This record gives sequence, C-alpha cells and structure tokens, in this order.
Amino acid sequence: MSAEPRAATPAHADSTPATPAHAEPTAAAPTRAARPRPAPVPTVEAVSCDARHALEKPVQQRIRLLAGLGVEGDAHLGRLVQHRSRVARDPSQPNLRQVHLIHAELHDELRAAGFAVAAGQMGENVTTRGLDLLGLPTGTRLRLGQAALIELTGLRNPCTQLDRLAPGLMAATLDRDAAGRLVRKAGVMAIVLEDGEVRPGDPIQVELPPAPHRPLQPV
Repeated sequence: MSAEPRAATPAHADSTPATPAHAEPTAAAPTRAARPRPAPVPTVEAVSCDARHALEKPVQQRIRLLAGLGVEGDAHLGRLVQHRSRVARDPSQPNLRQVHLIHAELHDELRAAGFAVAAGQMGENVTTRGLDLLGLPTGTRLRLGQAALIELTGLRNPCTQLDRLAPGLMAATLDRDAAGRLVRKAGVMAIVLEDGEVRPGDPIQVELPPAPHRPLQPV
C-alpha cells in the first residue's frame, strides 16, 4: 500500500510566528533626563607679588598671605596703609588694601578691545576665574586654596598709572550702568584674616556676609 503524499508548503509561507492581532507594542526604554551640569568652581588663575612700589607685579608659583598684613614680600604688606597716595594723606589709616584681586574675565575683555594685558600687569596679587568679583558685597569672605582666608573691603579705583601700561587703559576699566552710575572694573581689595599659601589652580570658596548686603565702594 503506498503512503499518502505530504501537503506541500506554500512558497510564501513565513517561518516566523505571527504576532497576535491583540498583542501590545513593545514599550520603548524610558529615557533618562539629562542632569544639569554643575557650575564650574571659581579658581585662582595666577598669583603675583613684588617688593617694589611698581604697577606691574611678576607672576609667581605661589604667594603666602599673612593675617592682618597682606602678601608676604609685597610692597603693600602692612597693618597701616602702604599705597603711596594714601600714605601721603594719612599714614595712620588701617590698610584695607592688603590684597588686590582682578577677575581674568576683565583681561579677556580688554584683550578683545586691543589691549595686551596679562596677569599681574595691572597690579593685582590674585587673578581669579569664574567669579563675579565686582558683584560681591562688602564683607564677603573668600577661602583661597586650603587655608588662606580674606575679606573684601572695597573696589580698586583705577588710576592714571594704567595709561603707562597702555594709553587709554584707565578709561577702558571704567563704565556706566543703566542708571548712569560709574562702574569701576579694575578689581577689588581685601584684608587677610587667616594665613595660607595660594597657588594657581586653587579653588575659591565664597561666604557671603549676613543681609542686608552693601555693594563694594572704592577704598
């Protein structure tokens, strides 16, 4: 007796099992929300010091701040005023200008305007990056590196010495706000509260004073 022939497989048949009509579509993997990047930590970009009473201060590998005095080895070190113009007025005044700081963003702005300026050339001891120095209130404390602690006392008042570095530089460090008030951009001054070494790359920690805040004024 002969065997029954097998049914032929249609040529278009698919070996993959069919998806039931009622099957739910595969859910897409949930996308993870992008986390906002943390704000960059303000840092010390350069440090400078000079024992001479000169505008420009040579850049150093490190400087040491001394409580109540200023920058070790700097011409403006002292408890009483050391800037010549203030000594001439009253040498018994307390030294509120022990440390001079400038934000590196000012150098960027000036270079874009055609002035060849670099760290230390405008007389600052500490060049910062990533910190709005001019917007900080009087009495703000800055921890520079691990140990040094300073307190902001006021603004640096640009003087004609800047024009010796480059004609027109003094005017370039002055501006007017929306209300027409004079804006001094040549850095801020501070006193030293705690000793410590400061180096390029050191982080800067900011401690604001209690409210109400007082804007920085020239000292």
